[in-house]
Amino acid sequence: MKDEKGEKLENEAETPEHEALPPEDDDTSDDTSDDTSDDTSDDTSAKAKPAAKGRRRRRGSAETTTTAKREAVAAPRDSTGRVSVRAQARYVRCAPRKARLVVDHIRGKSVGDARAILGSTPRVAARDVLKLLDSAVANAENNHELVADELKIAKVFVDEGPTLKRFQPRAQGRATRIRKRTSHMTILLTTKEDA
Repeated sequence: MKDEKGEKLENEAETPEHEALPPEDDDTSDDTSDDTSDDTSDDTSAKAKPAAKGRRRRRGSAETTTTAKREAVAAPRDSTGRVSVRAQARYVRCAPRKARLVVDHIRGKSVGDARAILGSTPRVAARDVLKLLDSAVANAENNHELVADELKIAKVFVDEGPTLKRFQPRAQGRATRIRKRTSHMTILLTTKEDA
């Protein structure tokens, strides 16, 4: 049995790297056998597995290096030539009518003023709009190298999303429909000089 496994390891050493990865279910056959008989073969198979996992990690890290190229992307511009950075939150569990009451307060304001307004607004939708504003500022800073203090809100709007239909039992066997509305929120930021 040692000879067969030794031949397998030699064959794996001769094959290219992408074929040298051991199958994942290889350990199940060793578990049924007696552990005292093949101590040396278990050590070699244990050494081969971390090497395969190491190779997979390197491939994953190579993929992350390609995302670093995104930083050099220029900020997108709208039809008038102004810089505009967008963030969108979809399927937010808040009625669009209630979210529009919050959004109307921050339209045209600078980012600092909008954060102060949303932080002191007692409505529940203000929390979701504040998270969306922070996401838009992070997009501007990380992807387009813009400064948060130089940004203002060019456009902000709330569209209606799909409505979840639920039913409430009522008297005399009736049922009343409950509409749980969702909304899609969008913020467009631009620099103060351009606006």
